[in-house]
Amino acid sequence: MMTVDEFKQSLGNAEPPANIDEVARALWYGGRGDWGRAHRIVQEISGSNAAWVHAWLHRQEGDGWNADYWYQRAGRPRSELPLAQEWEEILSALLSAA
Repeated sequence: MMTVDEFKQSLGNAEPPANIDEVARALWYGGRGDWGRAHRIVQEISGSNAAWVHAWLHRQEGDGWNADYWYQRAGRPRSELPLAQEWEEILSALLSAA
């Protein structure tokens, strides 16, 4: 299983780690600042973790209404954490579920 630090270090690589699922791959691209690619990936995935990543992306974009919709789909309240801290929270949850 990959650690948070290993995942964060992989952001410097040209491609995401091969052993991660699509939700984590979307988060990886989001962590690299590639909002468009992250969004294209996550909008094709269902489930609460995908909705959480989707919410984070729309929050990052500044689209609060859309973010709130996806937080609701994820079963979570809108995060008040700084975006980078929420990214790590999502990452930790994804890696612990893997």
